[in-house]
Amino acid sequence: QLQASGGGLVQPGGSLRLSCVASGIIFSANAMYWYRQAPGNQRELVAGITTGRSTSYADSVKGRFTISRDNAKRTVYLQMNSLKPEDTAVYYCNSVGPGGIRYWGQGTQVTVSS
Repeated sequence: QLQASGGGLVQPGGSLRLSCVASGIIFSANAMYWYRQAPGNQRELVAGITTGRSTSYADSVKGRFTISRDNAKRTVYLQMNSLKPEDTAVYYCNSVGPGGIRYWGQGTQVTVSS
């Protein structure tokens, strides 16, 4: 199970930090990802972090978002800075474990608006 939190309403240029706590999986053996889905759009990959802590980002968030993980806390984070209205979406965390087993969190709403 993945439990995401940290979303909310923020003004353009502001920051938020999303968290996703995992249970029921061997967290350290899972690559972790953040996706987002805006109304009317397909779900898109925002950022990912491997078990070896290699990171990757969508071009639209490079230099603004940072993904990290704390295996001791079974938590993956997404630090979002310089937020823009187009970052408004429901953000989902996702795990991919051995054998490609995949789990999704429930989503947390991020709204960037003045």
